[in-house]
Amino acid sequence: MASSVRILSWPRAVDRDIGDDLRAMQELWGSRADEPLVLVDEDGERIGVATRAACHAVNSLRHRAFSVYLFDDAGRLLVHQRQASKPLWPAFWSNSCCSHPLDGEELEAAARRRVREELGVDVEIRPVHRYEYRATFGDVGSEHEVVTVFVGGVDPDALAPDPDEVAAIEFFEAATLDAEIGDEARFTPWFRIAWPVVRDAWKGGE
Repeated sequence: MASSVRILSWPRAVDRDIGDDLRAMQELWGSRADEPLVLVDEDGERIGVATRAACHAVNSLRHRAFSVYLFDDAGRLLVHQRQASKPLWPAFWSNSCCSHPLDGEELEAAARRRVREELGVDVEIRPVHRYEYRATFGDVGSEHEVVTVFVGGVDPDALAPDPDEVAAIEFFEAATLDAEIGDEARFTPWFRIAWPVVRDAWKGGE
């Protein structure tokens, strides 16, 4: 899988000025603040663990993540709108599913687990890409992830999204996404980075 590094920022003003105050981040993440995420080096190798709050502070820590892109039989991509309660990029549209593995959990197993939890469906997926990026969300927090990207198929009729995670879902034609994906006020940065590679990988693997 190819790798790349991208650095982005989202300069939107926010209502609160919490900077990189870890205590404020813990309050922002609530019950999930102390979940342990896997810290990795530039090659994606495990070097330790840190809390979700620490990983997503403004001075974020590089950690392991995955993104899943699911297509229907017509070749349309399942895109979801993040709940407004999300600390980072709330109400933005993003790829089908994205999250982090537990320490010791295999990446593909973690990705399939999270798809079941968020979208209520079992899927078969395959890895197609890996990249590293950093992105900041104003002065609220940031991401610094090494992301493994998976693609797979999905039956739209089988979906049962978790309303606590997913505000809405929509299936996008590839041409529509090509025309609209550059809208940084609408789509998450990790989605915008990976889409061109994902589009070509899915077309090539059908």
